[in-house]
Amino acid sequence: MENFFQSLLTNLAQPEYGLIVLFCASLLAATLLPLGSEPVLLGVITLNPSLLWPALCVATIGNTLGGAVGWWMGVGADRLWATHQPSFHKAHHLRALKWLQRIGPAACLGAWLPVIGDPLCVVAGFLRLPFWPCVFYMAVGKALRYGLLVFGWQWFNWAG
Repeated sequence: MENFFQSLLTNLAQPEYGLIVLFCASLLAATLLPLGSEPVLLGVITLNPSLLWPALCVATIGNTLGGAVGWWMGVGADRLWATHQPSFHKAHHLRALKWLQRIGPAACLGAWLPVIGDPLCVVAGFLRLPFWPCVFYMAVGKALRYGLLVFGWQWFNWAG
């Protein structure tokens, strides 16, 4: 078992494997699956510090594409909703939908938030908010989150 983990860590330190694993983890983490890409990002950078900027870019791109997948899931949910509308609406759901419609694509800036970020992308698609502006705001929010995480991690390790 120890050899397996040593081999895994050695492979993650290689640019061709570490970045691929990071891309897949960040893409899947931005869907509704309960995954986190942050440990993978920090692991790749810790094992191979020269990959700092490529890893930040790969994680941001993968996570943004995952948010775009969520947006399209919302479009599909809207189509399903149109054919099978329930007869009741909860007041807090309607308030949240009105709030998102009022803010528009800029609401996707919060796609990085834990718990509500991924569903936020789905709801943006459900509301048919414009795709490219939503993707832009998702990318900005996710890049800021990863940047703060990585540089905070480095500062913590440097200061400690």
